[in-house]
Amino acid sequence: MITRQRTNWLSMLFIWKGSVVKKIVVQLLIILVFSLTILYLKGKIYDYKVPLNPTIFTLIGLALAIFMGFCNTASYDRYWEGRKLWGTLVIASRSLARQVLTMIQDPSPESKERKIVFIKMLAAFGWSLNYQLRHKSGTEHLTRLLPAEQVNTLKGKRYIPVAILGFMGEWISEQNRKHHIDTIVLTALDHQLSQLSHVVGGCERISNTPLPFAYSVLMHRTVYFYCFWLPFGLVDSLGWMMPLIVLLISYTFIALDAIIQEIAEPFGEEENDLPLNSICRTIEHSVFEQAGIPCEEYTPANTYVID
Repeated sequence: MITRQRTNWLSMLFIWKGSVVKKIVVQLLIILVFSLTILYLKGKIYDYKVPLNPTIFTLIGLALAIFMGFCNTASYDRYWEGRKLWGTLVIASRSLARQVLTMIQDPSPESKERKIVFIKMLAAFGWSLNYQLRHKSGTEHLTRLLPAEQVNTLKGKRYIPVAILGFMGEWISEQNRKHHIDTIVLTALDHQLSQLSHVVGGCERISNTPLPFAYSVLMHRTVYFYCFWLPFGLVDSLGWMMPLIVLLISYTFIALDAIIQEIAEPFGEEENDLPLNSICRTIEHSVFEQAGIPCEEYTPANTYVID
């Protein structure tokens, strides 16, 4: 995800990184060349003057703008819901780490090491959800954070975050059997695990249920039909300015279509998708600091990839 402070108006005109222009530049060039050709032919095809009135495009453009606004709202709702779910994951992870570190009364000398094992499982959970949503293995983070026997258990698993939740549940149950926590603390810890499970289910719902394909096809077709017929309706009234006006209108509609398609899948790795790697780093750094684990233990070189 591209995040930057807003610059001055002139710089904003020429920003390339994070813009969808590089995705649609070929389409815009084709429309520009097509518009120039129509201008040269004065709106004729084989001596036949295409009789299109600008009023028609006003009506169609208004309807198209309303429909694209609806699709944009639906896409942004998916994007924002995904961000709220990952925000919940940050909060629940910190709360669960705090509860484990402060509420489990284990007098044994190995208490700190056991708690560190749990904290690392909590960090691994975030990374595993990240890579499940992005259809990657994320093996380097699992082997870095989990014991070898757990890594072996996860081999061949399809829902690794759920399996890691199982590991954490077993760890908490063991603390309960050893009478290191009472029923009230057990209930609180279980609530936080349920919050993590809720996040997994919510993210899977977004990832596995895209926008209806019929909406995308209808919007995509209508935008391009509109842009390619527009030169015939404006050539007589605008003259040599027609290609520039058509290019501007086409940029608006085609760019919005590209943005809608991009943010509708918020867990991808495109520039405007959610910064899952950064959020996972935030979770890991936060819970490790709570546990007092030195930074050098969890920031090895070449481990993280910038979103």
